[in-house]
Amino acid sequence: MKKAFTLPTCKTCVRIFEDLQPEQHGCEVVDIKSEGISAEDLDRMKALAGSYEALFSRRAMKFRSMGLADQTLTEADYRKLILEEYTFLKRPVFLFDDRVTAGSAKAAVEEARAAL
Repeated sequence: MKKAFTLPTCKTCVRIFEDLQPEQHGCEVVDIKSEGISAEDLDRMKALAGSYEALFSRRAMKFRSMGLADQTLTEADYRKLILEEYTFLKRPVFLFDDRVTAGSAKAAVEEARAAL
């Protein structure tokens, strides 16, 4: 299984996808805004990443506007927030059988490149 989760309006995601071209490597591309994130996919990501927090984006504008920065969030909170609002998923996410990479950090992109 190879899946790539992205937001097509995100310039960083577009740049990374133009570079990696996941579709040409047999990756199913998932638009998280229009298609959403399934609980099954999110739970698989968590199993490989170690936590929902590792998949959670604190850069999302809603993080501060919802007052989440002032709260102590649990794993259950992170899971619920990501499933309810696509913007909380750190992106892009590349999900493979044996690993997951999340975010646009150079190390994450290089790990995704190697896995493709």
